[in-house]
Order: sequence, then C-alpha cells, then structure tokens
Amino acid sequence: MPILVMKFGGTSVATPDRIRRAAKRVGREVANGYDVIVIVSAMAGETNKLVEYVEETGQFFDAREYDAVVSSGEQVTAGLMALTLQEMDIPARSWQGWQVPLKTTSAHASARIEDIPPANINTKFAEGMKVAVVAGFQGISPEGRITTLGRGGSDTTAVAFAAAFGAERCDIYTDVDGVYTTDPRIEDKARKLDRIAFEEMLELASLGAKVLQTRSVELAMRYKVKLRVLSSFGEMDDTAGTLVCDEEDIVESNVVAGVAYSRDEAKMTLISVADRPGIAAAIFGPLSEAGVNVDMIVQNISEEGRTDMTFSCPTDQVPRAEKAMQAAKDAGEINFHDLVADTDVAKVSVVGIGMRSHAGVAAQMFRALSAEGINIKVITTSEIKISVLIDRKYMELAVQALHDVFELEKAG
Repeated sequence: MPILVMKFGGTSVATPDRIRRAAKRVGREVANGYDVIVIVSAMAGETNKLVEYVEETGQFFDAREYDAVVSSGEQVTAGLMALTLQEMDIPARSWQGWQVPLKTTSAHASARIEDIPPANINTKFAEGMKVAVVAGFQGISPEGRITTLGRGGSDTTAVAFAAAFGAERCDIYTDVDGVYTTDPRIEDKARKLDRIAFEEMLELASLGAKVLQTRSVELAMRYKVKLRVLSSFGEMDDTAGTLVCDEEDIVESNVVAGVAYSRDEAKMTLISVADRPGIAAAIFGPLSEAGVNVDMIVQNISEEGRTDMTFSCPTDQVPRAEKAMQAAKDAGEINFHDLVADTDVAKVSVVGIGMRSHAGVAAQMFRALSAEGINIKVITTSEIKISVLIDRKYMELAVQALHDVFELEKAG
C-alpha cells in the first residue's frame, strides 16, 4: 500500500470533538487505499502548561526529566486518536517515540533526529494495521532516555517519517488553510498560494512566517518530500491548501512570492571597535558561544583605525549579548567605546526565487519604503531574499506597501 503521512497540530486536536473530525480525515485516506502514519501534537495549550509545571520545581531543572514531562502531552493525544479510529472500525494503534524507535541525539529539549528504522511499523502494516498514530515531538536518546525536538518539533517528526517511509506526501493540518503571500491579519489582500518552492518556504519560515517549523522545511527539501499545508477545519478537498515542492514543479510564479516580518528584533551596535584582522571573530565568537542568534551584520567605514559594528538578534537575547560583549571586553579580547541596543525595531523581508533572474527588486523595495517615509536601518540580501531593519511602529505599513508594490494579490 502507498503510505501517506498526516500531521495534526495542537488546535486540530484541542478537544475530543476535534480529534473525531481529524479521525474522519484519516478514515477518508484509508478508504482511498493508503496506509497512514498520523503524527499528533499535544492538545492546544497542554505543552505550555507542562513547561510551567517543570519551571515551578526550580530554576535549574534536569533537562532529561523536563523531556519526560513535556513529551506526555503528545502521548495523550496519540492514545485518544487511536481509540477514536478504533471506534470507527479502522485498525489503529498508538506509538510513542521510543517504540518506533525514533532515534535522536542526546541534546535534551532540542534533540535532532538521527534515524527512524521503519521495520516495526511496517511489520504491523503487514499484519493489517491501517493507521499508526505516532506521538510527535519526541524520540529516544542513545542512553535510552526520552528526548524532545524543540518547539514545533511535530512538523519535523512528520517530514522525517515521510522521508523514512518513502511516503507519497506529507500533509500538515493546522489552523490556517495554506501559505499566504503575507499575514492576512496585516494585509487583507493577502492571497493563498497554490504552490511554493522549498527554498521560498524555508526563507519565509526562518524570517518569521509561523506556518511551518524551519527544520521541517530543511528536511523536506533535502529528501524531496512533498509537503501540503492545509486547514483541519475546511472542506475535505484534494486540491486544498498549499503544496511546498521543488522549484521545477512550479510552472510560473511571481518574482516575489511573499513578504515576511519579525516583530521581536533588536539592533545592537558596538561603537568604536579597533578595525584589525580577526576583530569580527573576536566579536561573533563569544556571541555564538553565548547562544546569541546573530542575523544581519553591518560594519561601518573605518576612520583612524576604529569602526562601528552593527548586528541584529532576537530581542530576548539582548541581555545575553550584552553580557558576552562585556566579558570579552574585560578579558581584553575586544575594545569598544560603547554598546548601544535598540529593541524597538522590526525586520521586514521579501522572498522569491524569481529574484535570481530579475533585476531591480531591491530598488523597487527601497522606493516603496521611501514613499511611505520609512527609514531603513540595516539591509541584508541573499539570492532569493532582501531583509531590512526598520522602526517597529512602521512594520505593518511596510508589509502593506511591499505587498502592493509587488502586486502579490495577483497570481503569477
């Protein structure tokens, strides 16, 4: 039998009634001739509640026990989904990560998948099981302890299973009906995309679009897993949602596919740093060791052997960055006059594989922002994206202006 992977997010399994609705979708695919692997998240809000319980025990908790607690939400959902399918006379059973086994590294709370041997589940399929309901977000370490994959890890679980089992497709059911040209809550002319290339989805996910976890898109791109993002609340329609696929599978598209934004950005500037070989390594080495995710980097023109170095990072990592830079200064590794943090900025990005073959996208973007009186603080580019840092109060205006100038409401 061909295999289909179906993943249901927290809002899709938030109540027994929603689990029944999801189970009906699974039953439809079984009737279509598939063996189905269902990946489930914890019920909406459950993981947050479990994390709070752990944090109440003390500040310095054992990460192994943290994983044992927070992974339990998915186990509840998997059992309830299997029971619901059994009530529908569909042969189903639940699987915890260690039973598959989904083998991971030992990095508790942020483990990476190393292997998913298909033998155990395939044996059960051969014996007549039609649906394997797998608890997402979790696996087992080489030491035999339960691990979790980090927030959004069930998306990654689903794609990894699709790759390991050679699934025909991986359907991600969520509370949105697909991938849009931008956030419909900000721009009411946002259009749902029928298809989007892996590279575009990866950029949008990493730049702030919350539809898919970045690691899941990376995996899908590497193993050529066709991903479909669709709503668990819409009609049962085979053409619904957005297909994330190879660039070659998209006949024609706009130059720009979408506009992404990230509200929680900070701009940090080291003022008057010695301009010498190795200074960048002396700055960004300690930041990396401190776990600061640096994004944009700009170095000013040097004057009299001194320069300013600006970089962006998530707002909640500013204290960590300040501490790392002060420690490096105290140790004599770097010497700077001041460190200025601006936590009132936002990042807005345009993304599209069409940029590779079309000139003038940057000029068009900058003209549109200029026309709205929006000042650009930092710019960074890649082959298929342009990101700018601007004052946060202009973020929504910038998204709307860019959506208009690139006419994203129109299909390519």
